[in-house]
Amino acid sequence: MKALSRKIPVLALAFAIHCFGLPALAQEPGQMPPTAVSVLTLKAEDLPVTSELPGRIAPVRIAEVRSRVTGIIQARVFEQGSLVKAGDVLLRIDPGLFKVRVASARASLQRAQATERNAAQQLERQGFLRQRNASTEVAYESAVVAQAQAAADVALAQAALEEAEINLGYTEVKAPISGVIGGALVTEGALVNADSGDPLATIQQIDPVYADFTQPAGDLLEIRRDIAAGKLAAPSDDAGVRLVFDDGTVHPNPGRLLFSSTTVDATTGQVTLRAEFPNPNRDLLPGLYVRVRIDQAIRKQALTIPQRSVMRDGTGAAMVYVNGADGKAEARPVKLGPAAGDSWIVEEGLKAGDKLVVEGGQKLQPGAAVAPEEWKPAAKADATATEPAK
Repeated sequence: MKALSRKIPVLALAFAIHCFGLPALAQEPGQMPPTAVSVLTLKAEDLPVTSELPGRIAPVRIAEVRSRVTGIIQARVFEQGSLVKAGDVLLRIDPGLFKVRVASARASLQRAQATERNAAQQLERQGFLRQRNASTEVAYESAVVAQAQAAADVALAQAALEEAEINLGYTEVKAPISGVIGGALVTEGALVNADSGDPLATIQQIDPVYADFTQPAGDLLEIRRDIAAGKLAAPSDDAGVRLVFDDGTVHPNPGRLLFSSTTVDATTGQVTLRAEFPNPNRDLLPGLYVRVRIDQAIRKQALTIPQRSVMRDGTGAAMVYVNGADGKAEARPVKLGPAAGDSWIVEEGLKAGDKLVVEGGQKLQPGAAVAPEEWKPAAKADATATEPAK
């Protein structure tokens, strides 16, 4: 009976372990259970070196519409704020005076042509008489000169007629470029002067548009030195250039870098860069403040770690925990590079394949046993939580 009573607790313990899975009861006396942590297996990948720089939108082309003749505005044809095409008539100037000038120039041309025909006949007659010795050499030479002067008068009258016709055409003020026209700066009945140079309207081409942005010269030179030294790789020709608005939204249409200035502003120490962006909806307006996100280099085989995994030691240096090969926590000092979104780029201290402790590191001590599980970023975790149960 006593032997049976001693076996009962042993059998009860075995039954509890088998049925309820109580690994904690199997721990050695005084040993802490493993700490549950989330780990991430590090992988090396190529990362773009991205800069976000301040800039402003500028039109690709801008033209101030001016009158090339003096006269009274008779009609405004364009609609203010509308899209116009090159060659569209915008304003009409009273053409009456210019039509009279064209008629006068045409009459002068006809008179010059009649004089030329008469001079040509006189030259022909003098040539016939000269062959028969019925005219003097002086008379023949005078006829040659008269015919040449008459031909010159015809050319002069023809040029005057063309000038008058051109000025008549200028009474229709046309759009020099395609784009969006602003408000009219003159009204019907106003006198415009060709010599004053006052604009009548302004046209801006805003599809596509330029984004002019600046970068400290030192930052740009450092990137170029790292590329030359092989620390970074040069970006591809189609490297991404994106626009970021004040509210953090990104413009849907990517752009392309046109050039980087070869001079540095002596007052600011900045270098000006220019990118071009398509603007089919004309929502990028000239003067708009934006931030330009541009990939300026490629960091080959870089390691990134979530920012939440980084802790600080007593001296303020950055450190992380990794899950060692023996299943125990190992503290690693790390040298951090620039941020990449919500991650840090690691320059020293970790390598590909290390199992980084992302969550739960605050509860660890070096050498502590860990119970790792794969870390899931917040976005992926939320998506998994919303999936219907299978």
